[in-house]
Amino acid sequence: QVQLKESGGGLVQAGGSLRLACSTSRRIPNFAPVGWFRQAPEKDPDFVAAIDGSGGASIYADSVKGRISISRDNAANTVYLQMNDLKPEDSAVYYCATSHFYPARESDSYDNWGQGTQVTVLS
Repeated sequence: QVQLKESGGGLVQAGGSLRLACSTSRRIPNFAPVGWFRQAPEKDPDFVAAIDGSGGASIYADSVKGRISISRDNAANTVYLQMNDLKPEDSAVYYCATSHFYPARESDSYDNWGQGTQVTVLS
């Protein structure tokens, strides 16, 4: 199956911005929907955003709407997560994953996950 790799994480001051990328060396099969989740230490994973196969529709968690934008470039086999006005509570390991159906907020709708990239927001 296709391998996913997240990149773009790091240390950033509160109010700063990061752009995460979820990339593959080959086309995501059938331009599958892609979701982003995040997991803080000793916490359950939380939904962040998801996008459909064509890039024409996206959904967001209430906690990040207005600050985060998801997009995809299917020719580049990459999905992006642009994060602005970052807050300390955004600190987590961010994961991308693909599903076989439609964008969803439930983690069990996704069955192929990357290894994650760390985001740390300093206060």
